[in-house]
Amino acid sequence: MIPQPERLVRFACALSTFALALAAAPSLVVAADPPVTAPGATVPTAAEIQAARQRGVDFLRTTQNDDGGWTANEALGITAIATVGLMDSGLTAESPAVAKALDFIVANAKPDGGIYAEDSTHRNYETALALMALSRVEGDRYAKTIEGGRAFLKGLQWDQGEGIDSSDVRWGGAGYGSTGDRPDLSNTQFLIEALKSTGSGPDDEAIQKALVFVTRTQNLEGHGNDTPNAAKINDGGFYYTPALGGQTKAGTTPNGGLRSYASMTYAGLKSMIYAGLTPKDPRVKAARDWAAEHYTLTENPGMGLQGHYYYLQTLAKTLNTLGGDTLTDADGVEHPWREDLAAQLLAMQRENGSWVNDADRWYEGDPNMVTAYALMALSDAFPPGSARTSAASRGE
Repeated sequence: MIPQPERLVRFACALSTFALALAAAPSLVVAADPPVTAPGATVPTAAEIQAARQRGVDFLRTTQNDDGGWTANEALGITAIATVGLMDSGLTAESPAVAKALDFIVANAKPDGGIYAEDSTHRNYETALALMALSRVEGDRYAKTIEGGRAFLKGLQWDQGEGIDSSDVRWGGAGYGSTGDRPDLSNTQFLIEALKSTGSGPDDEAIQKALVFVTRTQNLEGHGNDTPNAAKINDGGFYYTPALGGQTKAGTTPNGGLRSYASMTYAGLKSMIYAGLTPKDPRVKAARDWAAEHYTLTENPGMGLQGHYYYLQTLAKTLNTLGGDTLTDADGVEHPWREDLAAQLLAMQRENGSWVNDADRWYEGDPNMVTAYALMALSDAFPPGSARTSAASRGE
């Protein structure tokens, strides 16, 4: 797919915009009690889920560029996400679309070990996503590339190499990887996900360093969080970064508190689980309580429709990692989150098989990236070829 010139211009700044602070912005919370799923959505059958998945796969096949990438050559992150989405949907490394995409990704490997587009200002982001794609290939075909990418990511992580120690709020975090950057929770969760997908466990020093940063992005006083922001809201949710005085995308409270929002809360919760924290840990419990208080799939709580698909994909990965088929909300109502998620996604799928967010922030107006997010979310809820089926298919 060849974007129109104006969209290429927008792309040049879109991901950078993701890194800018909106700490002074007003609250973006839009609905007091949004419905759990889209109005009129029904519990889909296993056949309907698979059909929707296939339409999404077919869409990405038709929009792939001749060189194996998606959207634009400088959009390596989108190509990596699309590759993950296809492989999570059951395609193998030998599938033509995936094979071309993997070749495109590996062609962007650099002598420093990173995997990123020329002149990229998002080296951590792109390398992490590339490793997630390469890790899904069986065998050791890409072992050397993966090894170089892992070392590159660890070199970008904020630690003693940047001349700071663990008392600095930037310690353990990851940013986009550009000059003058600062770490944030979104890039840090991609770092952790990439390391985990390529073989790291909770005992990896880089993951434990990252846990220090993740803890400091939570609105929870104590338990390793020594930032002045922690006690101002203290609701257990997460925000974007404690660096540079703290930044959130969801606005601030009158006392300067950095409002929590759902996409970062699930990113933080998932990262803590990957780092070895158990459900009994106060940090995990507080995050789960926040998630229970704000359970809905029709929006990204705290941000409205902005980042909606990023949120749905992160929620699916996190809840699947935690295990279980239900989430109990703050009122004690049990929600079958897998069925809820599938119903929401199927209700939003376009006739051509794609998904796209009309709230075009963080490049969610790009159907290639958003369709990949949707496929990844469906895979975590209902893996292709698994015995798991929806409640409707079981006759419940």
